[in-house]
Amino acid sequence: MAAMKPRTGDGPMEVTKEGRGYVMRVPLEGGGRLVVEMSQEEANALLVELKTIE
Repeated sequence: MAAMKPRTGDGPMEVTKEGRGYVMRVPLEGGGRLVVEMSQEEANALLVELKTIE
């Protein structure tokens, strides 16, 4: 029987370049991670929107 490992969202948000795109992993409050894959253009658009937040 395989060992059961808890799925936690502990840890920092991370972004890695994979192939021609980027993969963003965001820890979730209830455990686990939200994984989003995006292109360079989408990453730049997200950066612009995030900079508008005070």
